Amino acid sequence: MFARKLHVEYEADGQRLPCPLQWLDSFAMRNFTNDATFDDTLPTADGAMEIGVRVPLDKLQAAMEDWFRKKGYLKAGQRLVLC
Repeated sequence: MFARKLHVEYEADGQRLPCPLQWLDSFAMRNFTNDATFDDTLPTADGAMEIGVRVPLDKLQAAMEDWFRKKGYLKAGQRLVLC
C-alpha cells in the first residue's frame, strides 16, 4: 500500500529543512478521518513519509502546505517541498 517514499521539507531563509514528524503526524491524522484521498499516507520520521500509488503528489503538497499554514507551522515566505 505505501509504495512511494517521500522527503518532505520546507524552505526557510534559503535553506531546506526536514518537516518535523509532529507536523506530518498532524496532517496524516487529520486526513485519516476527513479526506479519503490521503488515507494512504504514513509519516515515518522527520522529513520522511510513505504514500500509496493513488495519492496525487500535487494535491498532497497543496493540502499539506495549506494545513501547515493553518496550524502556524509554515510562516509567510516559506514553502513546502516534496521530493
